[in-house]
Amino acid sequence: MCYSAQVVADYRKFVRTFGAIMDIHEFARLFFKRAEGISKSRIPKAMEDAFSEPQDDAEREINALIARYASAQATKLEQELFKQRKRLADAERTLQTKVTKAATESQRIATDKIAWAKGKLEDLQRTESQPRDARIFPGNYAPVMVMENGQRVVKPMRYQCRVAGKPASYDVKYPGTYNARRDSLEGFWAPCFGYTHAVLLVEVFYENVSKAKFENTLLETHERDENVVLEFRPSNGELMHVACLWSRWTVPGEPDLLSFAAITDEPPPEVAAAGHDRCIIPIKPENIDAWLNPDPQNLEAMYAILDDRDRPYYEHRLAA
Repeated sequence: MCYSAQVVADYRKFVRTFGAIMDIHEFARLFFKRAEGISKSRIPKAMEDAFSEPQDDAEREINALIARYASAQATKLEQELFKQRKRLADAERTLQTKVTKAATESQRIATDKIAWAKGKLEDLQRTESQPRDARIFPGNYAPVMVMENGQRVVKPMRYQCRVAGKPASYDVKYPGTYNARRDSLEGFWAPCFGYTHAVLLVEVFYENVSKAKFENTLLETHERDENVVLEFRPSNGELMHVACLWSRWTVPGEPDLLSFAAITDEPPPEVAAAGHDRCIIPIKPENIDAWLNPDPQNLEAMYAILDDRDRPYYEHRLAA
């Protein structure tokens, strides 16, 4: 399973590299819904930063929506800081006269929440980019490339696919639907496989692995289910063109949801040796158009593309 990934969040990279066009209406709709409080869409900072220097009216509108949302968030964070600083002061006054479990716990919680709110405010205000700005987790949005009327198009989609026709409750019932197992492409994913394919640009991916497996030690020597997060990076330094499936979910009275899942398969030896049993599939650049133009009557051709994948060596280390 692809626990998280550092992706190319700037749609301009797709435009420059692939001659793709941006679905500006979908980007505007996403940012509008969030600014209006219609949705709580989680959008990586790097995806917002792509609109920091708008080139036309549509991009200026999106930039304004991002600024409006940031202003509202800053107000909420300032209010939270005020609340937690008061809570901390109250707890410290109590502790000066008597050490109680309640006051000690309140001091700890307030201190943690103050640090969290300060960090969020700093992220809202800083202008220099950091690698973590482009990291997505399940439920986050990312730009992905699809094909429409013979043209490569970039759309913002949620990284957890809700297949059209399925109830919204599937998001909770099947929380792992941010990945599509290759051995279930003609099962659960049949409505998408051979019909709606996409490509995600990934620089680095992260996996949750058993600490016992990673260290090649017995499980008994660790806390049960103790995990570590590993960072996997292609040794050649090249971008991965990750094979994905996507869907447009629609129901009357609800806003449309565009969402995607990355296809996973058995891992290469170095990923398996590090303790993980699945891996995303980077397809070769020359196969991108064929992947984005699937023929549901010729699924073997799609499997052939997945088999004829890029096979970089993945270097790994403990994630920071």
